[in-house]
Amino acid sequence: MTILESIRGPHDLKALNGAQLGELAGEIRQFLIEAVARTGGHLGPNLGVVELSIALHRTFDSPADRILWDTGHQSYVHKLLTGRQDFSKLRGKGGLSGYPSREESAHDVIENSHASTVLGWADGIAKAHQVRGRSDHVVAVIGDGALTGGMAWEALNNIAAARDRPLVIVVNDNERSYGPTIGGLADHLATLRTTDGYERFLSWGKEVLQQTPVIGQPLYESLHGAKKGFKDAFAPQGMFEDLGLKYVGPIDGHDIAAVESALHRAKRFHGPVLVHCLTEKGRGYPPALRDENDHFHTVGAMDPLTCAPLAPAGGPSWTSVFGDEIAAIGAERPDVVAITAAMLHPVGLTRFAEAFPGRVWDVGIAEQHAAVSAAGLATGGLHPVVAVYATFLNRAFDQLLMDVALHRCGVTFVLDRAGVTGPDGASHNGVWDMSVLQVVPGLRIAAPRDAGQLRAQLREAVDVDDAPTVIRFPKEPVGEPVPAVGRIGGMDVLHRAEDPDVLLVAVGVLAPVCLKAADLLAGAGLRCTVVDPRWVRPVDEELPPLAARHRLVAVAEDNSRAGGVGSAVGQALRDAGVDVPLRTFGIPEQFLAHGKRAEVLADIGLTPVEIAGRISAALAAKEAATRTEESGE
Repeated sequence: MTILESIRGPHDLKALNGAQLGELAGEIRQFLIEAVARTGGHLGPNLGVVELSIALHRTFDSPADRILWDTGHQSYVHKLLTGRQDFSKLRGKGGLSGYPSREESAHDVIENSHASTVLGWADGIAKAHQVRGRSDHVVAVIGDGALTGGMAWEALNNIAAARDRPLVIVVNDNERSYGPTIGGLADHLATLRTTDGYERFLSWGKEVLQQTPVIGQPLYESLHGAKKGFKDAFAPQGMFEDLGLKYVGPIDGHDIAAVESALHRAKRFHGPVLVHCLTEKGRGYPPALRDENDHFHTVGAMDPLTCAPLAPAGGPSWTSVFGDEIAAIGAERPDVVAITAAMLHPVGLTRFAEAFPGRVWDVGIAEQHAAVSAAGLATGGLHPVVAVYATFLNRAFDQLLMDVALHRCGVTFVLDRAGVTGPDGASHNGVWDMSVLQVVPGLRIAAPRDAGQLRAQLREAVDVDDAPTVIRFPKEPVGEPVPAVGRIGGMDVLHRAEDPDVLLVAVGVLAPVCLKAADLLAGAGLRCTVVDPRWVRPVDEELPPLAARHRLVAVAEDNSRAGGVGSAVGQALRDAGVDVPLRTFGIPEQFLAHGKRAEVLADIGLTPVEIAGRISAALAAKEAATRTEESGE
């Protein structure tokens, strides 16, 4: 039995000696490389926190002591040390989540995998402990990239205000989020990494000067009184201490004994303490360290030796299509600029950044700032394209509404990973954007159905200079082109029939699903018109009169049914006095479990068979009701 196999919980760690701990760290890295290669997942971040995770669980007593992970993609080691070593279905249906999960373990606290939230959680739990008279510890682990988020600094400001409330903040400083961490905070942490530290200097000064006759003690006291100046000169951690946080570090995050020593010092302090640990993303796996972009932040299923993917690529991604087109637009339009929030490469801006380095800004994990800065850029005569994951736009809603839309700024938001993303689970699904954004005056939303439409609609979006525009697309390979057979208003007609029964409104990538549903309905004797609205907001003015020529309207979208495109179509029909029954197909009002995208869609009924079956049943029920009414029963 390996040492790792003998670990059933954190208590098993405390009996291990130094040599055994080093062996355990090696076993964990080998396990992660092999296990994550089979399923895909977050490899680089977890390789970087092996020793840190061991030290945390040896120092604190989870779950009584609450160990909180910001973002949570670096929690695989934590899972292993808390008794969860079956990674065979990691991120798959019925398997372990790729993030902390309360359903899995009492050791998990925060399921939300959005960055920069952990310090707010820690502040609240520490306050609760204080009110209830509990002495358990609260430990928040946050990466240097997540510290670029404004929420983190709002929390720090509140944490520091109560200097008698114990709380340990561990900064996992690997100089990266997806890519290298940027901004003033990154520069500050870099300075801390490269200094020898004030404490060592002060210790030497005390020893030497106090042994100096006559002047030694007075001189030492004078120097000690001026210690902030020395700290600024020798180890500028003053930014944290000025807030009221005791600072410990920097510590080698791969030295278990050193990390444990620092954590024990922090544990004994009766107030907020920041422990600064230096780690290496991808530690122990040469291919990850050679990858300059993201150190294997996320990998698909692959051969762990060659890193070759085990599954076929399945064609170009939506992200790559966007990346190529925005670079082409940038060459034609010098006024087009780009912004992203710590995801330059994942959202497809690499080519644009290489071609136009002075026209792209990575603002860090700061979506709110990205939106407001974009408003400023637009006011200054440029057309900014803000590229983020759909789920992360949620946190910038107020800025999009009050800064971009209210001021009629021509800003294009490109939402990658829209709809069901699958393996990353509830907080990464981008299934709320078309609902939340319905209330923004003047905003237009495009949901392209194929690569050609993405290129065309992106160009249409950047031509709008007096209102915000949104382009959304999913996390999956781009499928085959879906040709139009005609156009009505601004809508593409994908399928038409004589004397049709059903108008099927296919939103974005659900176009192929709707066309297959139309074929199934045809087999049942029901004729369909299938349209792609292209711009789903505002609802095309030609849609109500078109709907009036059908017996039933159905809308299928990869978005929440609550307040989504189906709701907007229903409102447009009512406003136009069109009294045609409406059926909507979309995401139910629930947080979806992780699994493959196709599995999740099948579970919630977004399949051709389910859509066709429910439409057929609705028409049958309508006919039965009509017959009953006509017979007078």
